[in-house]
Amino acid sequence: MTTADGLPAEAALGGLREAGVIAVLRAPSAGAALDTAAALIRGGVHALEITYTTPDVPGVLHELARRYGDDVLLGAGTLTHPDQAAIAWEAGARFLVTPGFDDAVVTAMIGTGATTLAGAFTPTEILRARSSGVDAIKLFPAGVGGVGLLRAVREPFPDLLFVPTGGVRVDNVADWVGAGAAAIGVGGALCPASAIAAGHFEDITERAAAFVRSLERARGSA
Repeated sequence: MTTADGLPAEAALGGLREAGVIAVLRAPSAGAALDTAAALIRGGVHALEITYTTPDVPGVLHELARRYGDDVLLGAGTLTHPDQAAIAWEAGARFLVTPGFDDAVVTAMIGTGATTLAGAFTPTEILRARSSGVDAIKLFPAGVGGVGLLRAVREPFPDLLFVPTGGVRVDNVADWVGAGAAAIGVGGALCPASAIAAGHFEDITERAAAFVRSLERARGSA
């Protein structure tokens, strides 16, 4: 299978693992999303998950693809309806993410050919996600169970890739990496709603750079 721009799904998955930090971007407007994305990219974060809680996700994806091309790995997140998968795929999303597990949504995501991450928290949900054929598990809300949850679920599922999201902070990146995270998803700790609303994009750039540095140190010591 290939993604919307012809990139093999395996290559997009490899790109996510290499990027390490996936920005979960929620913005009150398309313009704010574009400004936030630019700030993240300046800080060195190049994997961007534009959530469907953001207005005009297709337009944002199209514009980001036009501006940055292969310099960014674009995805769409918070998919809660099957129709959103095809719309995001056609807009250029290379990976698709759902916060939980819904058969119809996951089937639609996989059907596009994009790299797919399904949300799961319990062993039962993880089993269902694995059976569906998704590429990776979005462990969410990871902060509720903490690093111990990731370690615990990786024992019976050593063959799966986990992307913990929720509860990931710049000061615990090393803990998640040490527990076996394939990548980390970061939302409010990376691009807080208050900074976006106030237009403090330099703060977001600094946060992005700090996360990238933490990831590099964690991987260097792993």
